[in-house]
Amino acid sequence: MYDIVIIGAGPAGISAAIYAVSRGKSTLLIEKEQVGGLIGKVSTVTHYSALVEPETGETFAKRLKSQALGAGVKIVDEEVLSVTLESDIKEIVTNKDYYQSRTVILANGTTARTLGIPGEAEFKGKGIGMNAAKDGAAYAGKNVYVVGGADGAIKEAIYLSKLAKKVTIIHFEEKLGAIPEFLNKVKASPNMEVCLNSRLTRVSGKDCVDTLEITSEKTGEKRVIQDPGCGIFVYAGSTPNTEMYSELKLQDGFIPVNEKMQTALPGVYAAGDICVKQVRQVATAVADGAIAAINAAME
Repeated sequence: MYDIVIIGAGPAGISAAIYAVSRGKSTLLIEKEQVGGLIGKVSTVTHYSALVEPETGETFAKRLKSQALGAGVKIVDEEVLSVTLESDIKEIVTNKDYYQSRTVILANGTTARTLGIPGEAEFKGKGIGMNAAKDGAAYAGKNVYVVGGADGAIKEAIYLSKLAKKVTIIHFEEKLGAIPEFLNKVKASPNMEVCLNSRLTRVSGKDCVDTLEITSEKTGEKRVIQDPGCGIFVYAGSTPNTEMYSELKLQDGFIPVNEKMQTALPGVYAAGDICVKQVRQVATAVADGAIAAINAAME
């Protein structure tokens, strides 16, 4: 039995755990993969106060974990299989154990989307669907394609441009949706090209991807590119990890919360990217976690 159980050890979950422990609450943090969540997989962390330069997703995640453990947070490496949230005592079943708590904070974020195109699953990790921070070096001096047009995609494309021979950004809209800082860096990079109003619709090859099919959003015309040894990095947004939370009424898959990060169920809070919100950044996730834990500790 715990006072507070937190599901998910990204920035929101870590923040919540640190604040919960500081309030004297017995706290358990459950994470099925690695501390840091999606931010731990990015090439660089930017626009967060007091960063240690150069800050990568990996170094940021390591310091999140170190701070939490130093604060006395108990972290278990387990996958949550089911939850019961409507009762006064919440129940959490994992692949290794069973827990109860008076309060739960849901902070298990989102999962990156795939494109769902022919060849994507077959060649995952063999030319498509890689992690730029982890796999980018393998494509040094080669051609790289980045699918996506938001901040996260363009930031990774800029990182890859320092390694690759050429980076082509493929985006289905008429313009990129990134901030001016990133757009200016793209324009200033001699080895970056933007392919707008286009979608990657098929990949194929033998042992790895060597052929791409790009389809025009305007005309439907298909262009086939032969590029053996190329790398394709996909940043097509993400979906909330809310499949287990059938007891909650969701909004487009996300969890609605009030200003205290409370859900519609008593004793159940949510924090970070899993929530209905306008801005999904590390800074807002950390704030969400702090607010959720402070209010949960007062119950």
